[in-house]
Amino acid sequence: MSLSASDAIERCTALLEKVGVPYGNANATARAIVLSDVWGNASHGVMRLPFYLKRITMGGVNAGANLKTISERGAITSLDGEDGLGHWQLWEAANIGVQKAKEFGISLVSVKNSSHCGALGVYLYPALDAGQIALIFTNGPAVMPAVGGNAPLLSTSPIAAGIPAKPPMIIDLSTSAVARGKIAAAAKSGGTIPEGWAVDRQGKTITDAKEALMGMLAPLGGAKGFALGLMVESLSSGLSGGALSTEVPDMFNPDDDSKPQGISHTVITIDPSDLGDSASYADFNKLASQIKETGGRVPGAKRIHPNEAENHEITVAEAVIKDLNDWSNKLGLPNFS
Repeated sequence: MSLSASDAIERCTALLEKVGVPYGNANATARAIVLSDVWGNASHGVMRLPFYLKRITMGGVNAGANLKTISERGAITSLDGEDGLGHWQLWEAANIGVQKAKEFGISLVSVKNSSHCGALGVYLYPALDAGQIALIFTNGPAVMPAVGGNAPLLSTSPIAAGIPAKPPMIIDLSTSAVARGKIAAAAKSGGTIPEGWAVDRQGKTITDAKEALMGMLAPLGGAKGFALGLMVESLSSGLSGGALSTEVPDMFNPDDDSKPQGISHTVITIDPSDLGDSASYADFNKLASQIKETGGRVPGAKRIHPNEAENHEITVAEAVIKDLNDWSNKLGLPNFS
């Protein structure tokens, strides 16, 4: 089903407000969710909203959470998310990172006791719009084993990086063989997944999407993917003092709906204006040009800027529309149509 992004943002905001999220935080969350759909990344889009609504109503997410400053020293800020929604919290952390980087040249902002935040690439734009570089790390429920291991230790351990070239170079990837949201999207429609995406505890391949959602995800590139995931875990939960992935409740497990996730996010922001000749961004632009000149695609070049998302349409699966309408009826709001 096709929806205007502006209408989807408005309706998602209204649903979040109805379950107690203040308007500003609800709107920031809705924009991050819908932007993922605008980018064609449905696995992190409005498909996730029913899960968030359920977790809020069951107590696993604190609708009225604030971002509390734990400590602040120079370029470093440590925040406590009070079990709130990760989307608006990471967006705010990214903006704090930009202001700190303008003052100190570099900054690090960590958030602990937060929740799932969707597509990490969304939160690169405050830095990109300021002409800065951003690196973002987050953790989640353990789904990825060590190579040769028989139990999940790490989350999908996504990494995002934004380089302010023309066009911006945006790196946004999981260190598992595939983002778990893609498996969730396949499970929603009762589909299958390719071999190599997920394995059981005996190391056998799982192709049934619903079974894979509760299985283990293979590391991207074997030992190298696990090593990168270990770095992400260390720079998110390890650095912030938040929950390790093995301690994070699973948003896809209904039995965990009442349990706060305790997810951690870290944003490192760099202002290149005082570093050599980087202020001109000539080398960044040259890198992007070389990719295009050699027939390649600049990562993220086709991504719609968050400020332009409302001018586009999104496509939402009928099964997701049904879930959203069920919530709309339950909360006394108009249906998605």
